Amino acid sequence: MRMAFYGSSLLSSYWNGAATYYRGLLRALSARGYEITFYEPDVYGRQERRDIQPPQWCQVVVYDGTAAALKSVAAEASKAQIVVKTSGVGFEDDLLLQEVMKAAQPGALKIFWDVDAPATLGELKTQPGHPLRQALAGLDMVLTYGGGQPVVDAYRALGAPDCMPIYNALDPETHYPVAADSRFAADLSFLGNRLPDREERVEEFFLDPAAALTAFRFLLGGAGWQDKAMAANVTYLGHVSTLDHNAFNATPRAILNISRSSMASNGFSPATRVFEATGAGACLITDDWQGIDLFLKPDEEVLVARDGRDVREILTALTRDRAARIGSQARARIMKEHTYQHRAIQVDRLIRSRSHASEAAQ
Repeated sequence: MRMAFYGSSLLSSYWNGAATYYRGLLRALSARGYEITFYEPDVYGRQERRDIQPPQWCQVVVYDGTAAALKSVAAEASKAQIVVKTSGVGFEDDLLLQEVMKAAQPGALKIFWDVDAPATLGELKTQPGHPLRQALAGLDMVLTYGGGQPVVDAYRALGAPDCMPIYNALDPETHYPVAADSRFAADLSFLGNRLPDREERVEEFFLDPAAALTAFRFLLGGAGWQDKAMAANVTYLGHVSTLDHNAFNATPRAILNISRSSMASNGFSPATRVFEATGAGACLITDDWQGIDLFLKPDEEVLVARDGRDVREILTALTRDRAARIGSQARARIMKEHTYQHRAIQVDRLIRSRSHASEAAQ
């Protein structure tokens, strides 16, 4: 089946945390016979900071950041049997949604794929006239990056015919254990772009513990932190290419996951780094959120911190041997239950069941 997929970027992870999610999932769907074209706008300097070149398993169309170019690529939705518009494309999202769904064939499966559902729902609940809220009833389904039953219930209450979380996962061909790299040597490392609903939690879970544990080495990666005050024992790397993610994750004693505020409050929203880090065999310390045990077992496959004080205590007591054991057990669990091959089977079943239902109704 032909799929037209309109997202932020497949080729670049620069200011684009969903890149590895798209890559893993679409590669796995391609292996199941889907012919995919990914449409991404040339904005935010992403094309100058590509992590990958256009892959064999997906055609990529890069369009100028203009309304005319947007309408031109949106018209190509008419060629597909499955039409997907994601959240957070980054250029005229509301116009893109309108144009893409208008161009879709009457019998095409129309999907909104939300990679930031808790934040999106926060907007929709306070804006009855929001274009996405008005468009929900005309879609076939909403898929989300995570969020569990709270997100499913919220989208259905707003008029979506159906909603299903498709969680982040591991692409074993991309994220795997590698040898340690001295560039990334540290006791604790965190990778994440500087965003308004993440910054305060990064201060609490990462920067404050670093300031207290002066004998430990901390490593910070991600865009936007260059003017942030931080202790002398914190090394700031800036944007870290996905080409370096395995070494970044495999080298430190532990990797820290810090959820954005909206995702932590909602729960059931594991970030991509949860799977990328554990896929590389890293010992993961994560902030506390509901649903962790659906993916990893606390104290055996992941360490859970309720606040910065917990981070300090966990890191102070964590030996290299225990860290290695936790990382090994986590990788085994993820490989068994949470790869993108598992997610692609789920998406394929959803698409085929909805397609068959649509054909029966005609």
